[in-house]
Amino acid sequence: MRVHKLTFAALAVVAGLSLTACQNDDAAGQSDQSAAAGEASANGGSGSSEDSQQGGGEESAGASAGGQEAAGGGSATGSGSGEHGKAGKCRTDELKFKAIDSTIDGDTNGTVAVELTNGGGRECSISGYAGVDLKTASGTLSAKRSGDPVVPGTLKDGESVAFGIQYPINDSGGSGVRITGLVVTPPDETKSVTLDWPGAATLPVTDGTGSPVEVGPIGSAGQGG
Repeated sequence: MRVHKLTFAALAVVAGLSLTACQNDDAAGQSDQSAAAGEASANGGSGSSEDSQQGGGEESAGASAGGQEAAGGGSATGSGSGEHGKAGKCRTDELKFKAIDSTIDGDTNGTVAVELTNGGGRECSISGYAGVDLKTASGTLSAKRSGDPVVPGTLKDGESVAFGIQYPINDSGGSGVRITGLVVTPPDETKSVTLDWPGAATLPVTDGTGSPVEVGPIGSAGQGG
């Protein structure tokens, strides 16, 4: 009986050791699996986070660029509206000129009306005094301003405005000073145009005490106009 008891005891110890070994192996396996899973989870989480950050960054940059484009477009539109909100001045090259004799019988002075027509395809502003020079056989004679008030105005495409030039009539019986041409420079412009003179052929010879050649502001049609 003693031998059998020792044998059973030995078997019990061996069995216990085997069970403990199995439990340790299982625990180690579970620990290894947990560690592997944790590593995989860590790797997977980092990759997902990186992809998400990259994707979000590109999308944000696109939205930001779109915002800048929208802001730029709004600015351009505003600028354009501001530029077209006010008519630019009438340029010499945009105007058509016509000089007409507007003298009324019985007047002591002669009158020529100069008509300016807007042919620039846009509305433009014009006001003030045009520069007026008479070409004569004795040289160039510049007209003086009449001093009448200036009224601002605009011309739509195709519209016209006129101003008057008054000059002394040669009734002295002499040959006088022959007029060969009319030079007109629109207000605020430096480019001039030369027109045929439609008025009387001559001016009286004067010592400076007679009536001067005078020009009225834009919008004054002149006598007889």
